[in-house]
Amino acid sequence: MEAIPLASLLPAGVDATSFKVHFAVWNGVKHPVDVLATNQQEWQGWNSWRSVKDDFNRQFIFSVAQDKHDATRWLFGGIWEVLDRRPEQQAHSYSVALREDLMGPFIRRLYIRHKRTGRNIRRTMESVLPTMVVSSILEEPFAGDPFPGHDRINHSLADLQAVVAQARADWRIALESMKGVYVIHDKETGQRYVGSAYGDTGVWQRWATYAATLHGGNVGLKQLVDEKGEEYYRTNMRFALLEYWSMRTDDDHVLERESYWKEVLHARSLGHNRN
Repeated sequence: MEAIPLASLLPAGVDATSFKVHFAVWNGVKHPVDVLATNQQEWQGWNSWRSVKDDFNRQFIFSVAQDKHDATRWLFGGIWEVLDRRPEQQAHSYSVALREDLMGPFIRRLYIRHKRTGRNIRRTMESVLPTMVVSSILEEPFAGDPFPGHDRINHSLADLQAVVAQARADWRIALESMKGVYVIHDKETGQRYVGSAYGDTGVWQRWATYAATLHGGNVGLKQLVDEKGEEYYRTNMRFALLEYWSMRTDDDHVLERESYWKEVLHARSLGHNRN
C-alpha cells in the first residue's frame, strides 16, 4: 500500500518555511511520548526550551514525540505558535501557544513515520517533510502503554513512573487487588531484587511506592541509587511479576514464595536483597 504523505494532512495554504519541526526524544529521564500523554503543561515546556542556539526561530513549531519502542515512529504533539523569544540559553526562553485550530483533532492520535538523520532534533520543515508519512491514526488520543497482562510485565522504573503518574485504570485495576512476588532486575549487571506485596498492600500500591521513592525503602536498592544515580536506576531497573494471587491468599504463602524466589535467583548472594 502506498504511504500517505504527511503533507496531505497539513492545512491548506500552510507554508513549510514558517515551521520548525521538533523531534522530541528521550531526555535521559523521561520519554517525550509519556510526557505528551500525561502532562500538557510539561509538554509545553518541552516546546519552549531554548538550548544554545535559537532553534525555534520561525513562527510555528510542529512537535512530535518519539515512540518508546520504535525510533522511526512519532506521535503528533500539536502545532505551537512562538509568541516571544528571549535570549537566555538553557532555559524556557520561548513563549508558545498551542494552535488547536491547526490539526488539533490529530493531537495524540496521529502517528508519523520518519527516520531521523543526524543528531539535530530541531529541523526546518521543508528539509524533512518529504520523508514524513502517515503511520496510523488512533481512534482515541494516546494515553500511555496499555496493561500488557500480568505475565508480560517487563517495564523499566521510568515506564512504571509514567503509568503511576497517569493513574491508568487498566494497570491499577489489574494490580491493586493482587498480592504477588516480583523481581526488579538490573539489565546491565543482571543483579536482582526480589520483593513481595502482601497484607493490605496490593502490587499496585507497592509499585507506586517505587515510582515515588525509586528504592521503595529497601536498603540494597537505596545503596544502588546512591552509587549509580537516579538516571541509571530509572533506565536500567526493570520490573516483572513472578507470581500473583488474589488478596484472599494467606500472607504466609506469599512470604514463603518470596523466600523461594530469593534462593532460586540468588537475590541475596548475588543480588540486592539484604535479608
